[in-house]
Amino acid sequence: MTHQSDSYSIPPAVKRVAGAFWLTGWASFWVQIVLAFVSALVLLFAASGLGATSAAQPGTQGIPGQTPIANAETGIGLLLAILGLLCLFAGAFWAFRYTRLARKLKTPDAQSRPKRGDVVQALRIGLFVNLIGMVLTIFGAQAIVGSLVGKSFSQGFAVFSGNSLRFITPLDLFLVQSNTNTIMAHFVGLVATLWLLQCMNRQ
Repeated sequence: MTHQSDSYSIPPAVKRVAGAFWLTGWASFWVQIVLAFVSALVLLFAASGLGATSAAQPGTQGIPGQTPIANAETGIGLLLAILGLLCLFAGAFWAFRYTRLARKLKTPDAQSRPKRGDVVQALRIGLFVNLIGMVLTIFGAQAIVGSLVGKSFSQGFAVFSGNSLRFITPLDLFLVQSNTNTIMAHFVGLVATLWLLQCMNRQ
């Protein structure tokens, strides 16, 4: 009986918002955390493979036609991809925090519930984290794709020189795949947070 009276003491609008935070928070958390771990594994594999390939050909820098700019773009793209991935883990943590807010919103004690301004501020932080992560990852993808374009223009010279660093390899495509997963996860985080903001506005 106590549980039922507590349930009825919570305003219907607050119960609806709490339910939205609970379901959306968990859905956003699992999508982001799964894609974050997949991207991390792919990124680690690709980065270690590219490092091993570069170390195996120490004399390629002096070969005519070698484009250090493309290699620099790959390095910058890899760095930005890592930063975007770190933001993704932060976004997943923040999505988990939405589920904790849902618990606090369901408390029958009105004084213990988070204030509307505090909840909106938490959503704004979530938007900021996913937006910054998406921007970093997109810039990383641009740099990586730019390096692949540079390699594609020099495929003919790579055949004659035997310089495998000039070929587009599966490792390069793994970097693209990792970035795509990260961008998708950030997009899910943004959509989830915008949906929760919409639920708050309808309260």
